[in-house]
Amino acid sequence: MRIAVTGSSGKLGRAAVDHLREAGHDVIGFDATGERGSDFVQIDLTDYGQVADAVAGVEERVDGLDAIVHLAATPAPGIRPDTALIQSNLAMTINVVQAARRAGVPRIVHASSETLLGLPLTEAPPYAPIDEVAETRPNFMYAIGKHLEEELARKIMRVEPGLTITGLRFSNVMAPEDYAEFESWQGDASVRRWNLWGYIDRRDGAHAIERALMTERSTYETYIIAAADTVMRRDSAELLAEEFPGVELARPVTGRETLLSIEKARAELGYAPQHSWLDHV
Repeated sequence: MRIAVTGSSGKLGRAAVDHLREAGHDVIGFDATGERGSDFVQIDLTDYGQVADAVAGVEERVDGLDAIVHLAATPAPGIRPDTALIQSNLAMTINVVQAARRAGVPRIVHASSETLLGLPLTEAPPYAPIDEVAETRPNFMYAIGKHLEEELARKIMRVEPGLTITGLRFSNVMAPEDYAEFESWQGDASVRRWNLWGYIDRRDGAHAIERALMTERSTYETYIIAAADTVMRRDSAELLAEEFPGVELARPVTGRETLLSIEKARAELGYAPQHSWLDHV
């Protein structure tokens, strides 16, 4: 496929571009910054005119797209004032979706967020492993924006037959060079309780994107994308009992198994995470 990746210069974007190219796809990056070349378009994704023009075609670089992977965003709360953050992130997503509709691009995979699960978990989750069935509980403006992006995608698919949009609720994205820090919180489980000790290796995140691109359906779906394990050396059931007493396990968990359920992604996308932080320390 010919695929545009927005946010191609980001931590997950770089991995997605590399992985998709290795899989044989023709990939072009859309971002505000990045290395200039024939496979990159510098673009302000908050400007609909630029997005629509780029999706329609940029000289010899882009001539029709089969899919868009939309990862561009202010990636976390606290980086920009709340209003600026949500306006920017929503504008980019609206622009990408609308430009895809107008150009007839049939597939979009977009980055949603684990924050919709109630992060930071100052209140206990309803159960664990938490999954996509749980009601969204956005606790700050960044997460509210992600909730609105999911609702936009859900409604657009209702009125646009032939367009498949998939939302990936990525956990805390990590690169191999980040793993040295993991030892610093092994003595205090509360440091990482805020997301049930979850993370995602960016290479597995890229794999999830590829699997989502292979999916065609008539309704919008979201998937939690996390590593198969946690950021801790201790057993997951022990961590849950210590930090969230009274929260029931929805099913048995084994050893260091993730408490962010990836069962739906495994079953429906064929997602199969291969990387653990313990392989790098």
